[in-house]
Amino acid sequence: MLAHGATLLLELFPPGDAGMRFGFAVALSLITWLAIALYWIESFYARMEGLQMLGLPLAAICGLLPWLLPGQHLLANAGSPVFRLHFMMAMLAYGLFTLAALHAILMAVTEQRLHRGRMTPLFAGLPPLLTMEALLFRLIHFAFALLTLALASGILFSEQIFGKALPFNHKTVFAVLSWLIFAALLAGRHLYGWRGKMALRWTLAGFAVLLLAYVGSRFVLEVILGRPA
Repeated sequence: MLAHGATLLLELFPPGDAGMRFGFAVALSLITWLAIALYWIESFYARMEGLQMLGLPLAAICGLLPWLLPGQHLLANAGSPVFRLHFMMAMLAYGLFTLAALHAILMAVTEQRLHRGRMTPLFAGLPPLLTMEALLFRLIHFAFALLTLALASGILFSEQIFGKALPFNHKTVFAVLSWLIFAALLAGRHLYGWRGKMALRWTLAGFAVLLLAYVGSRFVLEVILGRPA
């Protein structure tokens, strides 16, 4: 994690470069690094065994992506304190939602193995599904609060952050759509007791849409179209 963080810092702020570079590969690298860092912190307070086999290989692959797909996208307004606050909340939300998505995948695999009676020692040592589900929704609650703050700061300070009124583009649409999906999930949980496969599907759907908001758009621009900006 320390090595990943050090190389990530060099990718974000290259030596001799006055700006902050944040392309498709660096975004994925930062998101997965944050997810692992948050997992490490959370593991002091709750049992989260099993996520290593999903999160660590993914973080290792994403940590190498900036070398394989070097992006040249230079962030505007990176020196603005408002932008930095907005960026920090958005990235923390991404990291927590990534952790929640990995947790949801682990729960789905565990439930499937439980029904088939094929529990290996690794899966047999996991907490009960109800405990894992409670942890999943705790992650989603925190991530949803951060996403709400990120969207609110983007809306309130759009002129200062982006230099223009809130743009109506695919990034804004996907971010708002993801917020609505997670809002519906949390409402369904509190009002109707949504759990199990219903909760897992909504979690993964919301995460997929959120990923399209920035990472997906940068992938299309940088990798498919070959445009750095």
